Amino acid sequence: MPSLKDLRNRISSVKATRKITKAMQMVAAAKLRRAQDAATAARPYAQRMERVLANLNKRANRSGASRLLVGTGKDDVHLLIVMTAERGLCGGFNSNIAKLARQDAQRLAAAGKTVKILSVGRKGADNLRRDLGRNIVDRVDLRGHKQIGFGIAADIAHTVLAMFEAGEFDVATLYFSEFKSVIAQKPTALQLIPAKLPEGGEASAGAANGGEAVYEYEPDEGEILSYLLPRNIASQIFRGLLENAASEQGARMSAMDSATRNAGDMIDKLTLRYNRQRQANITKELIEIISGAEAL
Repeated sequence: MPSLKDLRNRISSVKATRKITKAMQMVAAAKLRRAQDAATAARPYAQRMERVLANLNKRANRSGASRLLVGTGKDDVHLLIVMTAERGLCGGFNSNIAKLARQDAQRLAAAGKTVKILSVGRKGADNLRRDLGRNIVDRVDLRGHKQIGFGIAADIAHTVLAMFEAGEFDVATLYFSEFKSVIAQKPTALQLIPAKLPEGGEASAGAANGGEAVYEYEPDEGEILSYLLPRNIASQIFRGLLENAASEQGARMSAMDSATRNAGDMIDKLTLRYNRQRQANITKELIEIISGAEAL
């Protein structure tokens, strides 16, 4: 049975932990609003880009189309771009993304495909190292970046495009967590190469609004696609980074709130146990005093 001193030390330790988790919860709440606004603002641009590309693809000449759009004609080698956070203490945020990527990697390996992994963020590599360490071909460290900017996404896109031009993979898939709410983040897999575009593009969107929009492009559709497709990859990666940033703060806020409440419950239980043991010690001492007095 622990002594009163041990219980006091443990109560003090849990109180100190509660202060830390409460502070982390407040910091995550302060960062969440800005991250959520950035993620929300990036969605319309990425979606509009996909519709424009779909419309261009529908009208473009299929002969000589970009490999970023039609692929290499094979799907033997798959590149998984797994984006996670640099830090933990955010619930199941990192592990859920890694779990989805691991399941897809195992499914592809079982089908006889070659799997390569590009890890963005330290926690993704840490989660996948035990099972898929040999498949990790490169890592992108985000610890030196205080804010997520488009330049980071452009650098990652440049690395991916260079690997594709070198023939190192046939299909590239991006893994990130889509922000839904503070308590809900959805692990998502988005195929980047060859591009998965919505059917119909802007024409179908215009038809849904009561009239089909008709666009004329100058220069021709193929030349515009050759410029927009690499840009689209960087835009989708940037969107994934922003979604991840908002999801990370939301998950951390929720996890630290739970940890703070759990610490409070533990303090209450330890305090009750401390008071009971202290009262038992006092009663024991009184009995010893009374017994000694009666013996005299």
